[in-house]
Amino acid sequence: MSLEWECKSDRLLLIGTADGGIKAWNVDAKRVVCDLSCTEAFPSVLDLKCSPVEPIFVSAAASRWPGSSDIGKLGYASLTVWNMRTWKAMTALPLGEDPPPITSVCFNHNGKLLAAAATDGMIHMFDMSAGLQITGWPAHDSAISSVLFGSDETSIFTLGIDGKIFEWSLQNQGEVLWSSDCSRFCNLRSSSHYKHEMALDAYGRRLLVTSNSLRAPIYQVRGHAYGMRTLPHSASITTVDWHPTSPIFLTGSADHSVRVTSTA
Repeated sequence: MSLEWECKSDRLLLIGTADGGIKAWNVDAKRVVCDLSCTEAFPSVLDLKCSPVEPIFVSAAASRWPGSSDIGKLGYASLTVWNMRTWKAMTALPLGEDPPPITSVCFNHNGKLLAAAATDGMIHMFDMSAGLQITGWPAHDSAISSVLFGSDETSIFTLGIDGKIFEWSLQNQGEVLWSSDCSRFCNLRSSSHYKHEMALDAYGRRLLVTSNSLRAPIYQVRGHAYGMRTLPHSASITTVDWHPTSPIFLTGSADHSVRVTSTA
């Protein structure tokens, strides 16, 4: 259900599963070097993120209501901080009583802040040194599928299951700097996907979003329209990413193909 590279070495790939497992796969040894278990109360590991600085990662897990695959019916949330040296849980971040599931988390560049997006449309911001929530605001009228810090970290992007994208100011909380509607490409209400994703290029100027159709849109951030669409796959586009330094993006599809495309 979730994948994340360990930031320092790129040797460890973290894998979160629907049955409460978090596995660390060593790409050099080609084997699982650690197999963790979440509590039985929160078996669905919806997202994993490693700190860019500290040897820790955060898991967003949810209790799953029996027989439900709907993103809005995942039960309650749990946010756990794990130590990657001891491979033990360090603390649970506070979310209040019976919190809605957290679908997406994101660290800022120095690992001091963690943003978490929830199925009730809320954004939660945590101070990781204190382990406390410092602010939060309602960002969408429905569940949020993905959250990203902007490249200069003065803003944060959210993608709702209704296909609406917002860029929020972190200096003036609640202020929308830019918005777009990509519901023609990625409306989860009419999709069989678990959730939609988005990715920013290295300069924070272009936003690539997954798609229910054969092509995915690339939006010019704070521009008037999307700048282009990706080359077509033969099925919907389920995952996207940008190269960290080069004008290259990746699209993965339900047709089992992965395409690497240069925009240069």
